[in-house]
Amino acid sequence: MSEAEWVPRTKVGRMVKEGRITSLAELFANHLRITEVEIVDYLLPELEQEVIDINLVQKQTDAGERSRFRAIVVVGNRNGYVGLGTGKAVHVVSAIEKAIRNAKKNIIPVRRGCGSWECACGAPHSLPLKVVGKWGSVRIELIPAPRGVGIVAGEAARVVLELAGVEDVWTRTYGETRTTLSFAGAAYMALRNTNKIVLPSMWGRGA
Repeated sequence: MSEAEWVPRTKVGRMVKEGRITSLAELFANHLRITEVEIVDYLLPELEQEVIDINLVQKQTDAGERSRFRAIVVVGNRNGYVGLGTGKAVHVVSAIEKAIRNAKKNIIPVRRGCGSWECACGAPHSLPLKVVGKWGSVRIELIPAPRGVGIVAGEAARVVLELAGVEDVWTRTYGETRTTLSFAGAAYMALRNTNKIVLPSMWGRGA
C-alpha cells in the first residue's frame, strides 16, 4: 500500500497522515502506541527486515493434527529502532508477512551511546550502560564495548543488535539459547530496557 492509498483507521494514524506527528521519536515521546502498521511504513520507510527462523508447528485438535508454519522476523533501521514479531500460517509466505506486521507493531526506540571506559569516544556505537533482558528461559546481559570489538553474540541476538544499530557490544547469556525466539526476545527486551536508563547527565532534570 502506498502512502497515498493509506486511509488511517485510528486517531494516531490520522495524526501521522495529517503531519501532526512527523517521526517515531515524537510518537514515543508522547507515549502513543503504534496502532497501525502503516504508521511505521510512513514514518520509517528505510526499515529493513530479516527472517531469523521458520518452523513447522503442530497443534492437536478434535479434527486431528493441524500443521502451520511459524516465522520469526526482526525489523530495524540500523539507527536506533528495532522490532521483533512472530506469525503463524498454513503457508510460509503468509507466516512471514504476519511476522513482519507484528514486528513493526512491536518496534521500539533504542538508546545507544559509548559506555565503555576503554573507549569513551562519545559516539553512539554501543550502549550507555550494561542492560539485562529476559525472555522465557533465556537471560542476556549486554555490556558496552569499545569501538572495533563488533557484536560478540550468538546469531539470533546478533541480528537484533545489528538492525537496532548497535555496532560494538559484549554479551553474556544464560539459559536455553538454542531456542531462537527466547534468545532473540531476550536481546530485544534488553534493548527495550535501555529506555529505562537514567544517565548522570539527566540528573536534576526530573528524569
